[in-house]
Amino acid sequence: MRPIAISCGEPAGIGPEIAVAAWNAIGADVPMIWIGDPNHLPAGTEWQSITNVADAATAKRFPVLERDFGPAAVAGQPNPVHAQGVIDAIADAVALVQSGEASALCTAPIHKQALIDGASFAYPGHTEYLAALAGRDNVVMMLASDMLRVVPTTIHIPVADVPEQLTAALLTDTILITHAALIRDFAIAKPRLAVAGLNPHAGEGGKMGMEEIEMITPTLNALRAEGLDIAGPLSADTMFHAGARATYDAAICMYHDQALIPIKTLDFSGGVNVTLGLPFVRTSPDHGTAFDIAGTGQADATSMIAALRMAAQMGEART
Repeated sequence: MRPIAISCGEPAGIGPEIAVAAWNAIGADVPMIWIGDPNHLPAGTEWQSITNVADAATAKRFPVLERDFGPAAVAGQPNPVHAQGVIDAIADAVALVQSGEASALCTAPIHKQALIDGASFAYPGHTEYLAALAGRDNVVMMLASDMLRVVPTTIHIPVADVPEQLTAALLTDTILITHAALIRDFAIAKPRLAVAGLNPHAGEGGKMGMEEIEMITPTLNALRAEGLDIAGPLSADTMFHAGARATYDAAICMYHDQALIPIKTLDFSGGVNVTLGLPFVRTSPDHGTAFDIAGTGQADATSMIAALRMAAQMGEART
């Protein structure tokens, strides 16, 4: 098995800790290689330097593709001096996946302000930077666990801006990218999609908003005419109980919290962030740098483990 490339993420956060914990838990089953500065690993970590990526699959200690970020990291205190190293680790990991040396990419959490302060990072986050590296204009964020898969159509924008940004073209692209990924990466031959409305009760026939009538329903009808199995627009408040979840493979939501609140309520520790529409597999734990507990030994590696397992499964589905 080709290893999964793990970019180190923010050195002052919990990324190094959960990567080592994941290796200890599943390294024998899921080969991986960590790209970063070994001086930023938790004290006492038994690691080995890897120069030939294929050797990571048989490593006896935590396998590291060594990089020098300069100063030591202080838990909970991001240092902008490390910013370029963090960015380069992501780019290096992408290069390994694109070359075929690694099977998939798993990114540890970054701290965007430190990247901006230290390296004038020009992207809102991981997803946009990965899209630029891959030369893709349209990518989609999915949050996935064994209990639920959700996709927000609009992501990190103010709620007040959602109606303007929510266009037929964006909704169409989001649905088509999700549909294709469910087939290619999740081995679902005939995906079933449930699409939420924007307004309460999906607009209630226009009494609570016209977006469903004017844009969402016509868009869904056009996609149904192409053969897609789509339910909606549905009232979001009835989409996420157990019986409803059994009727679809992914839920397409209109904005960030409409998608993320249900999955984080159902499976806060086990959720995985997946970028759809890239020419390679990318997953990430569904949490941030957790500066408040970094270095304390309290970090929960459940989401990182789930992200690595999902990356392995998706990589296998693509072969």
